[in-house]
Amino acid sequence: MTFPPTTIYRIVARSDWKAAQAAGAFAGTAHDIRDGFIHFSTAAQAAETAAKHYAGLADLLLLYVDAARLTAPLKWEVSRNNDLFPHLYGALPVDAVYRVTDLPLGADGRHVFPDDMP
Repeated sequence: MTFPPTTIYRIVARSDWKAAQAAGAFAGTAHDIRDGFIHFSTAAQAAETAAKHYAGLADLLLLYVDAARLTAPLKWEVSRNNDLFPHLYGALPVDAVYRVTDLPLGADGRHVFPDDMP
């Protein structure tokens, strides 16, 4: 993995993404607001994030975010498993998201990530 990666990922409910598109930015969920930043994952962290925080939830999307297009500070901070996670201290501009894919549940109840995800 190139560090820091140029693409970071965010799992969101479809309804939250639609609201963000209407507003022009994603301000985060209640969990993000409580923590003071928007949580993101790297490609290697996304599946574990989905299992831990979104287990069994349907109608989710995976946002591909170009970190270079962020306008708020992005900090890499130690979190789960002593791993560095990207945290955005401000809103996510909709135009920083260059791809959105469905994140369906598989037959085993786990989310199915795109095959071409790094």
